[in-house]
Amino acid sequence: MHTTDSTLPLDESAPSPTPVMSSAHASPEGLFDDHSMIRRVHRERAVALHGQRALLMQAAHPLAFVGFWGATAAQEPEKAYPRLQRTAEAMATAVFGPADAAEAMGRRVRAIHGAVSGTTAEDVGPWPAGTPWRADDPELLLWILASLVDSALLVHDRFVRPLRPEERDAFWRDYRVVGELFGLRQSDMPQSIVAFDEYVADMLASERTEVIPTARSAGRQIVLHPPVPFQFRPALKVANEITASLLPPKVRKGFGLRWDPARDLGVDALSIWARRVLLPVLPTTLAWTPHGSPAPIG
Repeated sequence: MHTTDSTLPLDESAPSPTPVMSSAHASPEGLFDDHSMIRRVHRERAVALHGQRALLMQAAHPLAFVGFWGATAAQEPEKAYPRLQRTAEAMATAVFGPADAAEAMGRRVRAIHGAVSGTTAEDVGPWPAGTPWRADDPELLLWILASLVDSALLVHDRFVRPLRPEERDAFWRDYRVVGELFGLRQSDMPQSIVAFDEYVADMLASERTEVIPTARSAGRQIVLHPPVPFQFRPALKVANEITASLLPPKVRKGFGLRWDPARDLGVDALSIWARRVLLPVLPTTLAWTPHGSPAPIG
């Protein structure tokens, strides 16, 4: 599918990162505090449902798929899971970890991305064969980041509560700090949540998002059909239904996911039950992630 001048991001030969958290609690010396919107959103366990959607959105950009998923995902999908786990740990460090750990993680990720490049071996979306790409290309990094942000906001709105415009803007401001950690400049990113929403809409309406065949097969296998124990398969099926409901029609169709009004009503009912019935009575020890439990800040 493509050739590379180096290893893929977060490859198996890369040195192991420093442990991401010194405790299960958010660090009071982090890049963010417990009042920041990024921590308030990501402390909610329900927001973990955004992960599947974000991965499929990322894979819907052909060059982002080539650069950040690549041949490993297409040919050896089992190797994708350790890499995804390291990515999740990197995000936990950025959001909840101490500032020095977050900055060290950012330097490591920027160095890895800076060493990864290649050319497309075939036509992918609007890019002809032979198109050069780099993992630290701001366009690709922004789409990776935007997929996470857009998915987290959507899941929080549906399954926790809708955020007010100023809260959404604050969430994006926090994520622009994360974007800098991963190699983006402030000028590379939309400057407001309104501009961010316009960027996502424009990307989805353009030829720059298209689910190519290798992305479709890899995304379906890795994201929607991971190897989980039998007892967890019903939960996976529910998560897949939620993911399908939250994807933009263009991306949903690209991954070959069927959808109908009855399924939409089912997911709507589930989200209403979660917001109005479950969360109001669920203790924070269950509703929040361990990282999201308030750290003892004096």
